[in-house]
Amino acid sequence: MILTENLTKYFKDLRAVDGVDLHVRAGEVLALLGPNGAGKTTTVRMLTTVLRPSDGTARVAGCDVLENPGKVRSSVGVLTEDHGLYDRMHIEEYLDFFGQIYDMPAIERQQRIQYLLSRFGLLDARNRRIGKFSKGMRQKLSLARSLLHSPPVLLLDEPTSAMDPASARLVRNAIKTLRSEDRAIIVCTHNLAEAEELADKIAIIRNGKIIANGSAAELKEQLLGPGEYKVQLVEPLDSKELPLPDGLVVTQKGLDWFSYRAPDARKTNPQILHKLITAGYQVVKMEEVQRSLESVYLQAVNHVPVKEDPDVE
Repeated sequence: MILTENLTKYFKDLRAVDGVDLHVRAGEVLALLGPNGAGKTTTVRMLTTVLRPSDGTARVAGCDVLENPGKVRSSVGVLTEDHGLYDRMHIEEYLDFFGQIYDMPAIERQQRIQYLLSRFGLLDARNRRIGKFSKGMRQKLSLARSLLHSPPVLLLDEPTSAMDPASARLVRNAIKTLRSEDRAIIVCTHNLAEAEELADKIAIIRNGKIIANGSAAELKEQLLGPGEYKVQLVEPLDSKELPLPDGLVVTQKGLDWFSYRAPDARKTNPQILHKLITAGYQVVKMEEVQRSLESVYLQAVNHVPVKEDPDVE
């Protein structure tokens, strides 16, 4: 659905996007993370044909962004940071205007508009001018506009920004539903918990380069090392020597618990549990220590080196 190879964009001497390779299949959500100015918005603008790539290729819904820009635009729903709403219009008037731009028949436009207003809780506001909407309501209207023509590809920039918790949950649930409808979705967000909840894959971009790409579990393994596990016991450890497999390193120890790293948990954890029980220890629980996507992100943007192209001054 979305495929880029060596996608690059220069602004005079600035290489804003530098050889980006992305692949998002139908039914997948990719979270594109990165600091401000990292290249996220420029990448999205190239995928929507607003900007012309300086080098590389990009295909959206099977269409090349350079060869078939019109087909690409009709296949994409976009939520941008700057909503571009027309404040003097009413909701239905506004959405009907965009439906006409997409050449949607009148009956289809009205059915789709009513469905989206109901889905995003905007029916009660249909007689109010957009200029009187709260930030959260404007965000939901912008998302409804991006979905109006049922596009196979969605590019969403901060989709839950400025929303109250209930509205943000509504939008996240909508995104999950849209994924199940075989859409390819890219979400640019600074909400890392949201990214981990929604995304099948996560790409972290810095200085225009993708420095990490994979599932949340894969990135945690790559950037934070093997998983860490904690064992809670009934009795205090005191100075007792733990009966652990050879080579296993205890990372932390408390009064009645200890933790360790296990490169192969499926093999190591049953061995540890067996040895503890055999030695007479009563195990309350054994659990994985949760590692946040925030830790992965900070490790990537602060410590992962960006490979420089020796041919570029």
